[in-house]
Amino acid sequence: MSHGPARPPQVFDRAFLTGVEDVTRLILVRHGEQQPREPGASEATDRPLSEQGRRQARLVGERFSTEHVDVVYSSPLSRALDTAVEIARHHRMQPQVVQDLREIEVFRDLPADRPASDVLSPALLAGLTERMVRERRWDIYPFSEPSFDFRKRVVNAIEAILAESESKSVVVACHGGVINAYVAHIIGVDYDMFFRPAHTSVNVVYSGQGIRALQSLNDVSHLLTPEGSLVSH
Repeated sequence: MSHGPARPPQVFDRAFLTGVEDVTRLILVRHGEQQPREPGASEATDRPLSEQGRRQARLVGERFSTEHVDVVYSSPLSRALDTAVEIARHHRMQPQVVQDLREIEVFRDLPADRPASDVLSPALLAGLTERMVRERRWDIYPFSEPSFDFRKRVVNAIEAILAESESKSVVVACHGGVINAYVAHIIGVDYDMFFRPAHTSVNVVYSGQGIRALQSLNDVSHLLTPEGSLVSH
C-alpha cells in the first residue's frame, strides 16, 4: 500500500539535520577510566586505563560492533588510544591518531618532573580549585595552556576530520575537556566545562550543509550491565 511521496525536509529537519541527506555522524567518545596519578607525579603524566577503564572500553567497543563505522580517530594519549582500539577492532581497522585531540594541558609550563604542589602554595591551589568550581575556565590555572588556544586547536582538529568525512559515521576517542570544547563551540557556550562527560560516554553531533547540530550528550547505556552500573567520571 502506497503512502504517497515522502514529505520534503521541514524547518527543524534542516536546522538539526534530521531526515536530510548527506549528513556526517560525529561520535565523540570519552576514554575509559584512567589509573590514579601516583603521589609526586606530574599532572602531564600519560596515565593508562585502570581495570575498570578497560572494562568500560570493551563495553563501548561492543556497543559499536553492530553499528556502521567508517573511521575511528584518537587522541595520542594512551587512555584514549586504548579506548579507540577497542572500538576500531570490531571493524578491522586501526585508529588514526590526531595530536591536537589531546586533553587540555594544565600546568604544562612547569618543569616536566615536578607536580604543581611542589611549585604552588597549598593556599593558591585551594583557591584555584574554588575558582574552577565557580568559573569552569581553564584560564584560572597559571603555567597552563590558554583556554582560547585549547578550544582553537580542538575545533580545528575536529573540523579537519569532518572535512575528510563527508556523509560518514566517524568515531573520535578523546577527553572530557575536548568534548566540552567542541560542543561548547557549536552551541555557543562560554564555559570551558559546561557538563561532565562520563568515562566512555557517547556524544553525537551531526554535520552537513554547513550546519553542526548537537544530537545527544553523555549516553552511558552500554555501561548499565546486568551485574550493575560501570558509570564513573
